[in-house]
Amino acid sequence: MIHITLPDGSVRDFNPGSTPMEVAKSISEGFARNVISASFNGTTVETSTPLTTDGNLILYTFNDEAGKKAFWHSSAHVLAQAILEFHPNAKLTIGPAIANGFYYDIDLGEDVISEKDFGQIEQKFLELARGKHEFKLRAVSKADALAYYKNEENPYKVELIENLTDGEITFCDHSDFTDLCRGGHIPDTGIIKAVKVMNVAGAYWRGDEKNNQLTRIYGISFPKQKMLTEYLELLEEAKKRDHRKLGKEMELFTFSQKVGAGLPLWLPKGAALRGRLEDFLKKAQKKAGYEMVMTPHIGQKELYITSGHYEKYGADSFQAIKTPKMDEEFLLKPMNCPHHCEVYNFKPHSYKDLPKRFAEFGTVYRYEQSGELHGLTRVRGFTQDDAHIFCTPEQLDQEFKEVIDLVLYVFGSLGFENFTAQVSVRDMDNLDKYIGDVDTWELAEQAIINAATDKGLDFVIEQGEAAFYGPKLDFMVKDALGRSWQLGTIQVDYNLPKRFDLTYKGADNQMHRPVMIHRAPFGSMERFIAVLLEHTAGNFPLWLTPDQVILLPISDKYQKYSEKVLELLENSEIRALVDDRSEKTGRKIRDAEVSKIPYMIIVGEKEEAEGTVSVRKHGEGDLGTFKIEEFISYIQAEIEKTVKPFK
Repeated sequence: MIHITLPDGSVRDFNPGSTPMEVAKSISEGFARNVISASFNGTTVETSTPLTTDGNLILYTFNDEAGKKAFWHSSAHVLAQAILEFHPNAKLTIGPAIANGFYYDIDLGEDVISEKDFGQIEQKFLELARGKHEFKLRAVSKADALAYYKNEENPYKVELIENLTDGEITFCDHSDFTDLCRGGHIPDTGIIKAVKVMNVAGAYWRGDEKNNQLTRIYGISFPKQKMLTEYLELLEEAKKRDHRKLGKEMELFTFSQKVGAGLPLWLPKGAALRGRLEDFLKKAQKKAGYEMVMTPHIGQKELYITSGHYEKYGADSFQAIKTPKMDEEFLLKPMNCPHHCEVYNFKPHSYKDLPKRFAEFGTVYRYEQSGELHGLTRVRGFTQDDAHIFCTPEQLDQEFKEVIDLVLYVFGSLGFENFTAQVSVRDMDNLDKYIGDVDTWELAEQAIINAATDKGLDFVIEQGEAAFYGPKLDFMVKDALGRSWQLGTIQVDYNLPKRFDLTYKGADNQMHRPVMIHRAPFGSMERFIAVLLEHTAGNFPLWLTPDQVILLPISDKYQKYSEKVLELLENSEIRALVDDRSEKTGRKIRDAEVSKIPYMIIVGEKEEAEGTVSVRKHGEGDLGTFKIEEFISYIQAEIEKTVKPFK
């Protein structure tokens, strides 16, 4: 018998050769009907894979991320099969699962696939899926695999196989379709009940523009038609909330081709909003003992060679800036941390000085490929709410926990209540990606795990997601549409202090190396504001919104009274403006709704005579008539509800 350990810690005995699906059926027939994928001892396996040794088994349904990955990867096979029905001479390349769905890159030769073809591809896909064809994985020798694809005249698959080792090559068969594949499939095609071809785009083979351009077909599939319908409705809502659309309507930011792609221009309302976010965090940081610093937008190339950034990211940075002086080169700043190390190095430190907490809203620059740029979420110049804490090893745990408190305060004040924490550690199979020795990495990783545990965070450990100089705690926030975004991050670093020879004198009168914590609760201001825009649909918390109140006089006769009310509001630090256009009141109200202004004040004869204001709330309608002082108190109370002082 073999002993199979399940996620709840229970151990069950099975005959050697039993499959994950048989294990699922032993738990419950109903549960087994929903199982679509599995992993055994950390490796993805088919539900039909014979288990021959003791081990840990996890069974996945479509509700699990791993289950979705297997579902969508399997769907990519069916999509490729459907396309070959219409384009039999097409050459298949790769077809992975992605965050939402899957794609397949295909060389169509002279053929073209456009949106008008989507319907027939979907119809053929479902026709093939209804055949309930089993996905069967089989090992193939390298010689046989090469022979198969050379016979198919597919140079892309041949190139992939040539980079594989004999003994690790597998094919996946279903129906009369065969594809080179590493595995991770659902039991059969019949589980796929709904599919949508989303769009088609160009993509270079292996992402290299020197290679052939392929056709990339994106799709998404579900085990129920209802799920697809709900997903498409969610997409429509996401379009309405697109931060690029809202940013334009609310006049927050813009882009200019003359300035350059990926370089946002902040308009007055957007700049003011950014300023309020900065002031909000500065107040909290001041209470937490941070000191503000400022550093240049460029630095000598040697600075980033010392830090290790040039070796790891030099290829993705802007090209070096040469000066008239021979052999002198500067880089646009890709990171703030090397500069902050030099701030620390300004003078000697004693253990009594620590911790030192240096904060900066520092703008950095990274060269993103033009095809990867996307509004504010992927740009070439962005500002980080960066800070670096230099502390003794004994202070590390408390300092890290206090940063967690700060991140949670930021999220709570801005309505991000649904999040998980991710402890990002090294990829143990690819240690060349990182700097530093094993001992300090283990110390840093354990420090993060201990702090996250003590703070009661719901966290997962992700292999291979660490920064090159140290592990980190990332906060994965779900927005109002259920989409996950990585926002705040905290990192522990033993390596940069060593590279920059940072020291402090200890109580023993000896020199010691400080530990460095990198942290950014917002992450980047640009990305954070983009996510906040989409999360709130532009309905920012009252304390943050660009304009809190708009006055709508029903005619020019009430302009002076409107200006009197405006002055009273502004004297109470309420952000307000007057719409003095010669438009009908209904039009002014509609425009104020589009601009997401929280409160509208209607001013007419009755209000002027009584010294009152008629108030409408965005998205809700009339609130009634207020004395001006009452309305001011009402607004101030609403603001106090949405943001509390830190600690």
